[in-house]
Amino acid sequence: MSKIVRLKKGFDINLAGKAEKTLDKLDRTETFAIIPSNYPGLQRPKPSIEEGDTVKAGSELFFDKKNAHIRATSPVSGEVVEIKRGDKRKLEYIKILADKEIQFKSFKENSVSDITNLDQEDIKKQLIESGLWVNLIQRPFGIIANPEDQPKAIFISGFDTHPLAADIGFTLKGQEKYFQAGISVLNKFASGTAHLGLSADSEVPSVFSQIKDIQVTKFSGPHPAGNVGVQIHHLDPINKGDVVWTIRPIAVVWIGRFFLEGKVDLRQTIALAGSEVKNPRYFETIAGASVNKFLQGNLENEHVRIISGNPLTGQRINQDGYLGYYDNLISVLPEGDNYKFFLTEGWFSPQFNRLSAHRALLLFSFLNGKKKEYKLDTNMNGEERAFVQTGIFEKVVPMDLLPVYLLKAIMAEDYDEMEALGIYEVIEEDLALCEFVDVSKMDVQQIVRDGINLMLEA
Repeated sequence: MSKIVRLKKGFDINLAGKAEKTLDKLDRTETFAIIPSNYPGLQRPKPSIEEGDTVKAGSELFFDKKNAHIRATSPVSGEVVEIKRGDKRKLEYIKILADKEIQFKSFKENSVSDITNLDQEDIKKQLIESGLWVNLIQRPFGIIANPEDQPKAIFISGFDTHPLAADIGFTLKGQEKYFQAGISVLNKFASGTAHLGLSADSEVPSVFSQIKDIQVTKFSGPHPAGNVGVQIHHLDPINKGDVVWTIRPIAVVWIGRFFLEGKVDLRQTIALAGSEVKNPRYFETIAGASVNKFLQGNLENEHVRIISGNPLTGQRINQDGYLGYYDNLISVLPEGDNYKFFLTEGWFSPQFNRLSAHRALLLFSFLNGKKKEYKLDTNMNGEERAFVQTGIFEKVVPMDLLPVYLLKAIMAEDYDEMEALGIYEVIEEDLALCEFVDVSKMDVQQIVRDGINLMLEA
């Protein structure tokens, strides 16, 4: 029987516009882009190709001059039509005009028994050459893993509690063979245990129901119960000197598919969701796809914010932008650039339809029940001000941390205090709820990243 961890702290942001579980297959997007800033820990990307070159799916596009194991490979075959550079010749993106039929670069194929006999060094080499190594993310610090490290454990979260999150069980339907093969590959690395976190509040998805060779633990509670950082904290906390690797479930499928079929096939099912989407649903596409085709004729209006990822931690993109490499969701919210008078629409007016974690005077949203869905815009409803200690941060972070003191230690650049207060255990997503509930309107996620960068440079 699986162990169950019950979390009481946290807060569910129940937004309107969740994707219906129907899969739509549009014609393939014409252009794809690989964006170096998507890759955590990348320092000096250098293109391996030039404009006009033709590539296959799996051909190298760029590598990191500081970390040679970080290589990005093309998700499709086609022509490199643009290499965009910004200030100081910083590489911004590489755009590819895709072929109608994808041509794959050939790699070594393996049977299930072959995978059992592969050694760790051979697997490392194949993952780096294929560009799939970038899917292994190291904790502490949330950067691409160093192949020279030996992680004490590998963690995979099999559910997502972010607002509008894609249902992982639905997006991985039918991928059981590849997921199990991916687990067999990853088990070559962990000196300890490979962990899979599942929701205790819903049925186990078919892709995980027969899984072997991995420790399954169930988590119950509000967001961020689905965050892999929270799961690590409760199962095998990270201390100074420890290294843990994490990986998304779809990346496990990509790795399994690569070893069994000998090709880099980055197909995935993504969700298009949000209150400003006419028909929120799922699509089959490929990492790095242009989002324009999914949005055409499917928006309630043009005054919206489009986000690659979820509304808490995702990146804002344009309507002709591209799906981030690590994302399986496109969120569309009402743009919140309108002024709200505090007596009629603001914090001082009686409200039943405003979602809030604060049970403050005149805010009655907590009476609506947990199933009530809210249509929220992107308005901050205020500006940054001095840190106000309300105790609300501690109520939404289900970890044995003192978030306010940690953030203040980062702002003071106090390295000893940062270590003592848990900088090794968190990345931006673990404290993103603090940013949502913060009455001081602090950029909490950027503060966390600043702290991580300080530790990396120390």
